[in-house]
Amino acid sequence: MTNFTDLGLAEPLVRALEAKGYSTPTPIQAQAIPHVLEGRDLLGIAQTGTGKTAAFVLPSIQRLVESGKRVLPTHCRMLVLAPTRELASQIAESARAYGKFSRMSVATVFGGTSINKNRQDMARGVDILVATPGRLLDLIEQRFVSLNLIETLVLDEADQMLDLGFIHALRKIVKLVPRQRQTLFFSATMPQSIRELADQFIKDPALVSIKPAATTAERVDQYATLVNQAEKQALLTMTLRDPAIDRVLVFTRTKHGADRVVRLLGGNGIAANAIHGNKSQANRERALAAFKSGEVPVLVATDIAARGIDVSGVSHVINFELPNVPEQYVHRIGRTARAGNDGIAISFVADDERPYLRDIEKLTRQKIPLKALPENFLAEAAKIASTRSKQSVTAQQERDERPRGPRGVRPPRKTHEARPANPYAPRGRGGNRRRGRGGQGGGGRTHASA
Repeated sequence: MTNFTDLGLAEPLVRALEAKGYSTPTPIQAQAIPHVLEGRDLLGIAQTGTGKTAAFVLPSIQRLVESGKRVLPTHCRMLVLAPTRELASQIAESARAYGKFSRMSVATVFGGTSINKNRQDMARGVDILVATPGRLLDLIEQRFVSLNLIETLVLDEADQMLDLGFIHALRKIVKLVPRQRQTLFFSATMPQSIRELADQFIKDPALVSIKPAATTAERVDQYATLVNQAEKQALLTMTLRDPAIDRVLVFTRTKHGADRVVRLLGGNGIAANAIHGNKSQANRERALAAFKSGEVPVLVATDIAARGIDVSGVSHVINFELPNVPEQYVHRIGRTARAGNDGIAISFVADDERPYLRDIEKLTRQKIPLKALPENFLAEAAKIASTRSKQSVTAQQERDERPRGPRGVRPPRKTHEARPANPYAPRGRGGNRRRGRGGQGGGGRTHASA
């Protein structure tokens, strides 16, 4: 059986892997590491949870050590681009662990954190920078980051970056890095749009494909249950009360949907947190930490926020709402059955979501078996609906009992003395002066309360 030493990794890296309890490379690692050590560009296709991060971080660290170049202020030697904050944090954490005996400096740059902290981290330069495209471009434009000495460029979860509309940002960034570089391109799925993107960034790459594009993990048992949209809450509550369920990741399509599910679960005595783009970085980190520790066993997430969630022990993934982009299904269920464990994925399918289910089955080339509703489902659904109705009435009563001012009396409106028109303000249509902000020549707001 192949080990990491056989792949050509240096002793400090093997020692770091042993400290983490890793002794046998995964298929993506076994196939990718030799190519990266040779200095070739690489196109890697593998599902989440297969060890992609180590496949590019380990050999890249070794190449950085062997090149022996010094890092300069505001520069980095290796740039890893990721679509989300969580994934960027996860990659950086792994890079620090793998490079602990190689003296590699690592920094992260992404939105939701202090930009002043980012500037401080980059002031002396770093060996490995892990970043999201938006914040990185902000720092480049402010001249706090320079990319002209990069030796290795990595695009991780490229399909998700394309989905999030980062294509223009990626093209700007690639123009700023040296032409002579090593580029590593990883994606869980490989539609035609991703192949076209890869062709723009990599040259004569080695191709490593662990599974056919868009297939789902073998260790995940998948089921779908047909249910009315209004009864999904009852089904979710009953499912989560099953003692066999340990740690659960619940997916919704929207941020507001995630918050709504958390409130509904809380009303039924089930603790849950939400993680999505409207949450602050500190709030997201707290929610993820509580989920990892098991303090809050249910995490409700959107597709974007869930990229980068690498939590071992997730027993179930529940699609409260099916994704309208079938590739997202692959990413969702890849959050379970990690690190050699088994997992279960359950999808709640309303009538209007049946076309999404057909698209998923077509993409994954497999039929997802249907699972019947629980025997006592109708009675439980009626009970939960009754509880929800009582909670709504109670909330309305509390609002009605709040003290109010005299009915029908409104506070007087503030009036302002008319200000002289700004003679320098640009004219709008018909020659009238524009309202609102003044134009050139010192004009300001026309209302003191604006």
